[in-house]
Amino acid sequence: AAYKSKTTAELLRAYVVLKLSSSNWIVNHHQELMRLGQRLLGRRLFRALMRSTFYGHFVGGESATAIQPLLERLRSFGVKSILDYSAEEDLSEQEAKEAEMASCSSQAAQASKDESQPSGGGQLRQFQPSEQFADRRQPHVMARTYFYLNEAQCERNMDTFLECIDAVAGATEGTGLAAIKLTALGRPQLLMQLSEVVVHTRQFFQEVTGAEQAMALSSVSPSAIRQKLQVSPADQDAFRRWLERMDYDRKGLMNIFSWSGLVDTNYFISDLFKVPNLKTGRMEPIISALTEEEEEMFRNMMRRVHTIARAARARDVRVMVDAEQTYFQPAISRITMELMRKYNKEKAIVFNTYQCYLRAAYDHVVRDLELARRQGFFFGAKLVRGAYLEQERLRARTLGYEDPVNATYEDTNAMYYRTLTECLRQVVEGKERRSIAIMVASHNEDTIRFTVNKMQELGIRPDDRVVCFGQLLGMCDQVSFPLGQAGYSVYKYVPYGPIDEVMPYLSRRAIENNSLLQKLSKELGLLRREMARRLLAGELWYTPRGHYRPV
Repeated sequence: AAYKSKTTAELLRAYVVLKLSSSNWIVNHHQELMRLGQRLLGRRLFRALMRSTFYGHFVGGESATAIQPLLERLRSFGVKSILDYSAEEDLSEQEAKEAEMASCSSQAAQASKDESQPSGGGQLRQFQPSEQFADRRQPHVMARTYFYLNEAQCERNMDTFLECIDAVAGATEGTGLAAIKLTALGRPQLLMQLSEVVVHTRQFFQEVTGAEQAMALSSVSPSAIRQKLQVSPADQDAFRRWLERMDYDRKGLMNIFSWSGLVDTNYFISDLFKVPNLKTGRMEPIISALTEEEEEMFRNMMRRVHTIARAARARDVRVMVDAEQTYFQPAISRITMELMRKYNKEKAIVFNTYQCYLRAAYDHVVRDLELARRQGFFFGAKLVRGAYLEQERLRARTLGYEDPVNATYEDTNAMYYRTLTECLRQVVEGKERRSIAIMVASHNEDTIRFTVNKMQELGIRPDDRVVCFGQLLGMCDQVSFPLGQAGYSVYKYVPYGPIDEVMPYLSRRAIENNSLLQKLSKELGLLRREMARRLLAGELWYTPRGHYRPV
């Protein structure tokens, strides 16, 4: 079942690629070897070599049109597709650092250091740009990195995401997924500042109410907040507007600020994020000042994400908003939840991603599940272990803030299983409405086995279409295809793009495979056995013909 979708030539290619990936020397020197290959072979021969090895194994094709036969073949063998345009800018380390520092520094803060500082505890180290970590590709990041060059580039990125949606809609009959990153759609400084606002808001709420729980879980009413605050007479009108904009229901407060109004661009950032100073009673900002140009950049970012979400809803395609670094993620999650509120009214169109190597992963998922339940929208979540571990740990240690990452791999596994179990439990509670959709994005066979067993234990059937699995193209086929052919909802993450521009993606796959030598050894053994079986059975010229229909 694992290799019915592969020709013998593709099996041989997979074996060669994985065997090369198991060599520490080759992986450690792969960039130098690729540069040498280009010099010795020339561009045309080198491209042919890559197409017959790493590129052909891990990448779907050069364009949305070129990958259509692959998507159809995957589907005929029970596996659906997540599309991601994986071409990357060829920036040197210095160019990446310069672009990042320029795009993460507030123009207003540079112009007026005194007036632009937020109240509410001062600026947090985690959310300040650092030149040492400005190249977000280092060290060993396992995910695509976008650097902000200008607004025109963000428009082109939006057009690319829309192309992904069109391509996957045409080939997957209402079951496709497209992956997007918010750092591709706007200035990262804005995400960093808004992430700091999210943290300051939690601190303010805890200081005022004494509640340890998240707002959505605490059942605190706006009137209780009002009783605890003394506001100066001069700021009574601003205080009244602040209270009116609070997001709450009968159970209590869900958010101090109207993020829905912000994401719908009804408010300016500078006007919205103000709270009463607990000592002076004056309404003060909890975000550094923004220029008019920066406010416009944020509105452009929101226009782009709405355009993508509307297109996805119209084409019946799901959109996975990828997780990013912790100094961007609070804002990304907050914006994604507002997109869910707006576009997930009838089904889960927008999905958020939760990285379970983070200590706070479970708490964040529980909070967001509660928000979705109270506000009546469909909740979509992709659970991953995480892609930025080394970088997050080193940055926290260097800049002097608390390490957000679990102490050990075992702790991360425990966090993944705890979070997944809670999601599955709530899936059962909302099963009649199918209001929760979960993607288990993992190459860990124990995790897949745990999920399947837990689904059986809780009575969640594969055709309930509330739990799906995701793996990368070219990896973990011995899990993906048997699962899909057994009736489970399974996706392959299919990157595409020109050969020259997806080299960084191929580098990450080589490094990732090399770090999983035990799993790699098992896959190599399975490939050897299948090739030997075909040789003995006279099936070397086997032609794949699938007849499965994915759920």
